[in-house]
Amino acid sequence: MKVSYSLDRERLVMKKTDWPIRWDLLLRYRLIETIALWEGRLTTNHICHSFGIGRQQASKDINTYLRELAPGNLVYDRHLKGYVPAEKFRPVVTRGVVNEYLDLLARQQNLSNTFESLNIGLPDSTVVLGPNRVIAPETMRAVVTATRQGRQLRASYASLSRPEAVESILEPHTLVCAGNSWHLRAWCDSNREFRDFALSRFRTSPDALRQRARHSREQDEHWNREVTLVVTPDRRLTDAQQQIIARDYGMEHGRLEVATRAALAPYVLSRLGITFDNQHPDPLVQQLELANPDQLGFGSKREQALKAVAGLS
Repeated sequence: MKVSYSLDRERLVMKKTDWPIRWDLLLRYRLIETIALWEGRLTTNHICHSFGIGRQQASKDINTYLRELAPGNLVYDRHLKGYVPAEKFRPVVTRGVVNEYLDLLARQQNLSNTFESLNIGLPDSTVVLGPNRVIAPETMRAVVTATRQGRQLRASYASLSRPEAVESILEPHTLVCAGNSWHLRAWCDSNREFRDFALSRFRTSPDALRQRARHSREQDEHWNREVTLVVTPDRRLTDAQQQIIARDYGMEHGRLEVATRAALAPYVLSRLGITFDNQHPDPLVQQLELANPDQLGFGSKREQALKAVAGLS
């Protein structure tokens, strides 16, 4: 059996089994590597809470990972009271890409409601993967630290409207994944308002500062305001085609109501292939449309789109 990870087979062979490594251990080792790489701090609690095992077993897992799989990958930081990635950290049971962190978060969030993430051996099944925006682990670690601890973030950021990177002080409150991109919802000290910042457009690794953030999620009006998007089949389609689209999305009476935060509305619509300020000339491509743009409280469609994604433009 071939191993898809960059490990010598001899280092992974377990006694009395044909598998290169036990599945339950592999999952725990992957969690160790993913948490350490993308959050910058790993403790035994991460393993205990995720797998329902005791602290002694969790500590043994970390020591085994460091002894047999990845010597020198992690260093214990007494100040942080946890393991941090070593300077020469190299992923060995993961690929070191941000979607592995997303998968971990998604599994933890949905495990109580679904078993979709488990491999139950369905024949002839596959997952379509597309290109993702590149995000440095150092960027993610700084963002996670500042967001979770309510601290300011010094960042150098470039956008399409301003290609030259500009340094600013951000005060983040939420990390958002929207399809194949991640962005940070944060107060921007330079622009004096809450905006969205794509993690892939930080030009250098941001710094989580000691100073506490002065602006919180509760002050972000756009984030706290709930809106309902009314989505319908494109009216240019025939009745029969509209019925097919309605069935695809489980619509009732030809409409689908999607509740979301105002700040996230553009991303929800984008995933549905709907834009605010233009329409695809081919209804077979468009398929869906927003039936209530004027009821969302943004002003004009163009203003709505630009304001909501100002940090990503």
